[in-house]
Amino acid sequence: MADATAGERSGKVVIRNVGLMLSGDIDRPILDADTVVVVDGRIAAVEREADCDTSDAKTVVDARGTCLCPGLIDSHVHPVFGDWTPRQGQLGWIDSSMHGGVTTMISAGEVHLPGRPKDIVGLKALAITAQRAFDNFRPGGVKVLAGAPVIEKGMVESDFRELAESGVKLLGEIGLGSVKGGTEAATMVKWARRHGIQSTIHTGGPSIPGSGLIDKDVVLEADADIIGHINGGHTALSAAHVCELCERSTRAIEIVHNGNEKVALAAARAALELKCPHRVILGTDGPAGSGVQPLGILRMVAMLSSFADIPAEIAFCFATGNTARVRALDCGLIEVGRAADLVFMDRAQHTVGRTLLESVGLGDLPGVGMVMIDGLVRCGRSRNTPPATEVPMVVESRGTHAH
Repeated sequence: MADATAGERSGKVVIRNVGLMLSGDIDRPILDADTVVVVDGRIAAVEREADCDTSDAKTVVDARGTCLCPGLIDSHVHPVFGDWTPRQGQLGWIDSSMHGGVTTMISAGEVHLPGRPKDIVGLKALAITAQRAFDNFRPGGVKVLAGAPVIEKGMVESDFRELAESGVKLLGEIGLGSVKGGTEAATMVKWARRHGIQSTIHTGGPSIPGSGLIDKDVVLEADADIIGHINGGHTALSAAHVCELCERSTRAIEIVHNGNEKVALAAARAALELKCPHRVILGTDGPAGSGVQPLGILRMVAMLSSFADIPAEIAFCFATGNTARVRALDCGLIEVGRAADLVFMDRAQHTVGRTLLESVGLGDLPGVGMVMIDGLVRCGRSRNTPPATEVPMVVESRGTHAH
């Protein structure tokens, strides 16, 4: 388990010979470029190699004609402490997800902590502690944005102010605690928004003891920033009610792995029909009763592409640039100034798809050949995906951290 911190520096990194560059930008998903230059963890140039300054690089990566994509973002996880989940008694689940191309995770509440405090002082203390801990510790190098308090009855605006001043920027899923009514939730959502805290609401039937049904009317009245697991976690609302949410709300449409697959497809199709595909973001909602899913985001991309006939390059945007923009993150897009969180992929060996995008459109997972976070190589060929046909190589390295 890698103890990665935010203090490491990549120096100058040159990534050359990229065969397909996915931008993460749903309005321009494929870039006409084959080279990326990174300086101290930030993208400094995205061009054809002849137009880039590739001199004096600390690290040179030959992509060997493979695909370069922004690191995947899991918009909905339930971490606890470190790289451990008590829900399944597993260690290393975050590092394993990095081998599935995930470079950023966003907490929807640290709800699986044994004995989780539900009094107001305790829930604030847990949120602040989780925020601090994951700010200091990156399992496998993954950026975990944690510290998402589950709101309870009795909270007042000053509680949200205190949380915000302490560095908390997220609310846990509304509905996992005692606040389940639309009017009460709407008041707290407004308090959170006023103090710069983003909110997510549970959608659908109960997922853990203590949670309950959150129906479409509560979701619409609460008006949280993210319609959390719109396809249920695990039990979904009807497809008609989910499509109504897509139509009547302007908020982010979060589709998760640990939900109802049929309703997931209905939500994605509704977003396309309503001409708002930029609202679709992806999560796993793991760890959960069904386990942890290191390849959950890749599986969602392949499922939506193959079953909903969404071009694979668009489906990858759901897991990258869309989430980055909804969540106001500095990653998720291959563009100058963004964090150099990148995943190198190629078509899996022996897939019938002739290209990576075609294979994903047929429902096959790509093979991950390398993951880079802040310009630092965090893994080579993935231990979890099917083997990629080609993998990138570090052809020059002067003191670069890799494992």
